[in-house]
Amino acid sequence: MQFQRPVLKQEMKLKMSPQLLQSISLLALPLQNLKLKIKEEVEKNPALEYVNENQSLSYDEIVDKKKEDFDPFENSSDSGYTQTKWQGNDNSKRQFMEGTISRSESLQEHMVSQLHLQPIGEREREIGELLIYNLDNNGFYIEEPELLVKSDELELMKKVRHLVRQLDPVGTCVRDYIESLKVQAEIDGRYPPGTLEVIENYLELLNRGKISDIAKKTGLSEDDIDDILYYIRFLDPFPGREYSIETPSYIIPDLIVKKREGDYFLTINEEEIPILQINSYFEELSKDENKEGEDKEVNRFVNSAVRDAKWFMNTINLWNSTLLKTARAIVDFQRDFFRKGPKYLVPLTLKDIAREIDMNESTVSRITRGKYIQTEWGVFELKYFFTNAVSSGNSKTAVKEIIKEIIEENKSGKKLSDQKISDLLQMRGINIARRTVAKYRKELDIMPSFRR
Repeated sequence: MQFQRPVLKQEMKLKMSPQLLQSISLLALPLQNLKLKIKEEVEKNPALEYVNENQSLSYDEIVDKKKEDFDPFENSSDSGYTQTKWQGNDNSKRQFMEGTISRSESLQEHMVSQLHLQPIGEREREIGELLIYNLDNNGFYIEEPELLVKSDELELMKKVRHLVRQLDPVGTCVRDYIESLKVQAEIDGRYPPGTLEVIENYLELLNRGKISDIAKKTGLSEDDIDDILYYIRFLDPFPGREYSIETPSYIIPDLIVKKREGDYFLTINEEEIPILQINSYFEELSKDENKEGEDKEVNRFVNSAVRDAKWFMNTINLWNSTLLKTARAIVDFQRDFFRKGPKYLVPLTLKDIAREIDMNESTVSRITRGKYIQTEWGVFELKYFFTNAVSSGNSKTAVKEIIKEIIEENKSGKKLSDQKISDLLQMRGINIARRTVAKYRKELDIMPSFRR
């Protein structure tokens, strides 16, 4: 217990740091979303630039930039006010709008672009982005939103969350599909009486067509329940899926593993991650602290921009190092897979990797979600290597590969039944029941013996 106390204390300190929370949020981003985030940060922070870009800004331009970023009307409550920090001239806005039409968007891109058009303050935008990048493909939370902000910002977070839920697609930023349906109905406001109660408590009965049971429990008539059912059918239980980029026809791997001199070497796909640096002029200005009047205000702006840029670059380095450390541990655990192929996958859990690299399971889960590795056997999501145990040290994935191999290599002229496959597996030291064989066969989309 004495050892655990400082750990709990440290976790509370982490919760209080917005920069560390940004680091946690970025860990969950796959390569393509990370590139988008880098692009947004470079556009937002004039002290941050791509290597070889060498953007030159005059002192007067920096003064103007400072005035733009601290516009006194930025937090205006006027609903007609839409100027935001990211906006440039009309041409750049038009190019932005054309870009959103000409290519498909991720859920995060689609929502962040709308967030930037809202007449809200800088901190509200930051919290909004944290909430949006904390969504999975369904539009549901990855981490509880209360963990993303300081304790004294919980009310502000709830206010921003209410705004995010109203962005298109309506009903994201929720825990599950039940809360999503409820939020969509509340925002629409035209739902039949009793709808929220049915969504919250009786969806399962509704799905099974138990109209009379729901009527008895709620005191509503069956006609009322029919109206509610009709209304709910126009809602989307998984609003994020429309914009989520599912497995594309090609996947850009985050990592590449190659065999060299009998060992395996891992590299980050650096071609896909732009290299960043601090703008040299900003860095020079940040060293000059003897400023007065307006110059002092500019110096404060410059120092803040440089500090944020350095923190962001450190966060990208953290993304790289954590991903590499996690992937190396996976390769070490699954060495037989990398040497011989998928059927040699062994049972592995998040806990195994977390213990190996001295991190908590949630960090491992976050860094492996949506990340891909290129291997000799193809491109695999890192989550693929975390497998369910079956027996005798064989993973579920490995057993399925062996079942597939047995069926494909059968030359007896007779179709193998599930029981026969179970017997053949037992001869290999793998003890699983016929029913389990049938289940795995179905998951492999292989027909039963009489239909093969």
